[in-house]
Amino acid sequence: MRLDKFLSNMGIGTRTEVKQLLKKKHVKIDDKIETSPKKQVDPKSETVKVNEQPIHYIDYVYLMLNKPKGYISATEDNKQKTVLDLIDDYQYLDIFPVGRLDKDTEGLLLITNDGQFNHQLMSPVKHVAKTYEVISEKNITKNDINAFKVGIELNEGLTKPAKLVQGDEVNKSFVTIYEGRYHQVKRMFHAINNEVTALKRTSIGDLQLDSTLEPGEYRHLTQQDFELLGLK
Repeated sequence: MRLDKFLSNMGIGTRTEVKQLLKKKHVKIDDKIETSPKKQVDPKSETVKVNEQPIHYIDYVYLMLNKPKGYISATEDNKQKTVLDLIDDYQYLDIFPVGRLDKDTEGLLLITNDGQFNHQLMSPVKHVAKTYEVISEKNITKNDINAFKVGIELNEGLTKPAKLVQGDEVNKSFVTIYEGRYHQVKRMFHAINNEVTALKRTSIGDLQLDSTLEPGEYRHLTQQDFELLGLK
């Protein structure tokens, strides 16, 4: 990979800014000053430094975000704030949200630039479970629980069986679904003559939202996280 492309991809600056750093002798490869932007570099085997700071090679990034309300699950929008506005780093890696949460829905959202990772979690044939904490206008009933267990009839057909569990507070429940239809949880509650007033995704597969993350905060996925997702 060309040196200027590598440094630009790693967020050091634009190609023009990188060339200025090279010209001013601020870049080293294995502790030797390098001034040519065309220099080929293998960032996995060679150490690149800018102003004596090592630049670590990253190709894929996997983040857990505690999405707050008020942000849309998109990479860019001219009118509304997107979840990527919350990510200070890694914009240069073309990151994107894995699946989507509605603007007024909060909780666990994964961010990556790995298309295969996205496919493994979001493909309809994978049936990866997603659990939500629901605050509804009315308390759920045993009939509601049984209805979810069978599947709820929506305009486009019957949903897959879902798990509905009463929470520890009035009007709070938890629902686990195995597909990702548009506004699915809200529409399922509407179909049982109830309305969702607040929605928070708490888990994907066996991966729980990190309780230490405040709304808007994020962290890298760990090896254990990948295992909980059933991926590695």
